[in-house]
Amino acid sequence: MAVRPIIEVSHLSKIYKTESIETVAVDDVSFTIHKGEFVAIMGPSGSGKSTLMHVLGALDRPTSGTYILDGENVENLTDDELADIRNRKIGFVFQAFNLLPRTTTMKNVAIPMMYAGIPKVEREATAKKFLEMVGLGDRLHHATNQISGGQQQRVAIARALVLNPALILADEPTGNIASAQAEEIMAIFTKLHKKGHTIVMITHEPDIAEHAKRIIHVHDGKII
Repeated sequence: MAVRPIIEVSHLSKIYKTESIETVAVDDVSFTIHKGEFVAIMGPSGSGKSTLMHVLGALDRPTSGTYILDGENVENLTDDELADIRNRKIGFVFQAFNLLPRTTTMKNVAIPMMYAGIPKVEREATAKKFLEMVGLGDRLHHATNQISGGQQQRVAIARALVLNPALILADEPTGNIASAQAEEIMAIFTKLHKKGHTIVMITHEPDIAEHAKRIIHVHDGKII
């Protein structure tokens, strides 16, 4: 029996409309991503890759076409259902980290588990395990504004992993950190891929995209 893809996108488009202008941000794209793949979606600024990321992350709905995430059809879900599928299926890693700055690394990593109703003792043990996995076992009780940008991104990766999501979605994950730290972050993603995690990474940097095992190039809203 064929293995079901994690992502199935078919003839997907996203159009933004104002009173006088219609902008096609994503234009009739189709692709599949299977469990365990490490895929980079690459393109210049304005290519449509960020809009595509928002749709893949259930942060926005497509205008037309079909998007199936780990067996669930996404495009017609309500806002509450979209929020639920984001929490259950996707671990996000953002360029801007999106951490609480005066809160400890442990508490930042524990936040998704708190919303999921996981007891405090289990939250703390799991947060500690994943922080140690990304090399921050000695920073468990540091506030995130007391550590470097590269370390903050490691915290974000740990937070993305704690609920064992079907998909890790990384949006320009090295965009706000120095090149040496960027290589460390990409080494973590490579390690996660080898462990079987499914990773989709949005980037405009060719050297970062090269860490992925497959690259989808986007230009003017189309896959090229």
